[in-house]
Amino acid sequence: MDGNAAYWLALSKVAGIGPARMRLLLEQFGDARSAWNANLSDLLAAGLDARAAASLLNLRRSFDFEAELGKLEAAGVDVLSWESKHYPERLKEIDDAPPVLYTLGELTPADAWAVAVVGTRRATTYGREATAKLAAGLAEAGVTVVSGLARGIDTVAHTAALDAGGRTIAVLGSGLDVLYPPENRNLAKRIVDEGFGAIVSEYPLGTQPDAMNFPVRNRIISGLSLGIVVVEAGDKSGALITVSFALEQNREVFAVPGPITSRMSDGPNALIKRGAKCITSVEDILEELDIRMVSEHVEAVRALPNDPTERLLLELLQDTSQHVDELTNKSGLPPSTVSAVLTMMELKGMVRHLGGMQYGAR
Repeated sequence: MDGNAAYWLALSKVAGIGPARMRLLLEQFGDARSAWNANLSDLLAAGLDARAAASLLNLRRSFDFEAELGKLEAAGVDVLSWESKHYPERLKEIDDAPPVLYTLGELTPADAWAVAVVGTRRATTYGREATAKLAAGLAEAGVTVVSGLARGIDTVAHTAALDAGGRTIAVLGSGLDVLYPPENRNLAKRIVDEGFGAIVSEYPLGTQPDAMNFPVRNRIISGLSLGIVVVEAGDKSGALITVSFALEQNREVFAVPGPITSRMSDGPNALIKRGAKCITSVEDILEELDIRMVSEHVEAVRALPNDPTERLLLELLQDTSQHVDELTNKSGLPPSTVSAVLTMMELKGMVRHLGGMQYGAR
């Protein structure tokens, strides 16, 4: 957890402060610590109503940072805020992205290429077979499978992704220490212990799986994903709520056609009528999203240096070798900095010294 995350954690527990008001606080105060320590008049000036401002001040009197952080550490849970480097970039783009995300397991750069697979809890044999085929195919292609750890389609999607050696992310509608449904505890443990995914939630530890939490959490499922696949769903299924969020977030929507004699096909068949992409194979998804080369994309991201100076010099050297003086002029950096960083980049195998103070990218 980064140094400022504790203040994000505290603010996220204030009744009446959600994503929109968190943005107002950050605009006014610059960071979470300053917002947490602001006085009443400044909080009101920032755009909080009297009730939310009072809630913050009341919580500030009783909030025990040490105890809260101790609970998280004991549970092995990490906290990611909007400013955390591991907070998923695609999720951060949506208007109502959760300011704080609790995580078990690890989110990686590979998860930028994710597809959600969702559907009914009352899956038929056909639905289970279709889900297993699609989730396994996505995993084998290097795509992370996102779902909600619910019974039925979600369970099959997570399991098939793991069995295929791929990554999967489960989004809960409860605290990470209150796994629901209870029969999926072993599946959740497998996701974390095998190191091929993560379990995430916007809800603090101890939050029970209340019915009202699940529709809201569905925006995170779609927000993490390039697109969503609806396998089976009744005409009032929660999976269709995820579709609504996906459309608002400009995500692709795919649907698996089903037999007209099955009520569980009503949802996807209706989606196809309304313009969702009808899919019968994983290739349909990969082609539509243009993600056939996921492994190559992941390697390219991993190859990018973390240091901004190294990244700048590497960009300047992409097309042609250049003299140190040219790099100095183009980068605007001091000559001593350019020389020192190039030396380190050469030791790392990122650039080659071609002689005569000329460098090229490897």
